[in-house]
Amino acid sequence: MYAYRTSVQLSKPVDFSDEIQSNCSEIQYWRKHPNLHGWMESLYREKGGDGDFNCNPVELTSEDLDRLEEDIRNGGLPYTSGFFFGESRGDEEATDLAFVANARQVIAEGDRVFYDSWW
Repeated sequence: MYAYRTSVQLSKPVDFSDEIQSNCSEIQYWRKHPNLHGWMESLYREKGGDGDFNCNPVELTSEDLDRLEEDIRNGGLPYTSGFFFGESRGDEEATDLAFVANARQVIAEGDRVFYDSWW
């Protein structure tokens, strides 16, 4: 599970892997945090994604980050399970909130933020 930044102007909010190629840099890595992944998958579907949510990126806007922060603070990340996922431990809040703050800074600097995963 990864979050990246890119300066590329994305043509759509999901499934843009071919547009970014290597023009991105990692800003966050999570391991075995399926509840966050479930939240991101829901966002992916809201934005029009309909494929298998594996190696299919989703852009995170400032509004998305506001919603994510609220859900993190209120315990609103959906319980998510799956074969490779493991379990969210419940101690990820500080790391998740630090990511939100960092992602907001990236957007303020003019870059785009997106989430991607490979399992």
